[in-house]
Amino acid sequence: MREKFYRFMAGRNGVDELARFVSYVALGLIVLNLFLRLGVLWLLGLLALAYSYFRMFSKNVYRRREENGRFLQWQYRVTGGVKNWLDRWRQRREFAFFRCPSCRVMLRVPRGKGKILITCRKCGNAFEKKT
Repeated sequence: MREKFYRFMAGRNGVDELARFVSYVALGLIVLNLFLRLGVLWLLGLLALAYSYFRMFSKNVYRRREENGRFLQWQYRVTGGVKNWLDRWRQRREFAFFRCPSCRVMLRVPRGKGKILITCRKCGNAFEKKT
């Protein structure tokens, strides 16, 4: 049975991040429909689930990878800033964070060193700050 499934899925897209995300959204809509009793949510959930299965079983792998790549870029724009902020928050006791005045890149320097000359690794600009 497993071999038949493997042969069936050969050349197909399979589960990627976008299909997984759409499946979770579909599940959320269907569960939300249980509480709100709106038929529209149930229909939207079923449509999202159908789209997710369409993506998984599609043989147009090139197109599905392009869609998944666009989704991953969007996801990084949404979650990347939050992750960077959380990393800076966790490291706030050991490091100070400054933005380069010329290229606006975030730079990390050790705390408690007094007034130091900070050189940007991206543009080479040097500026003085107190840590």
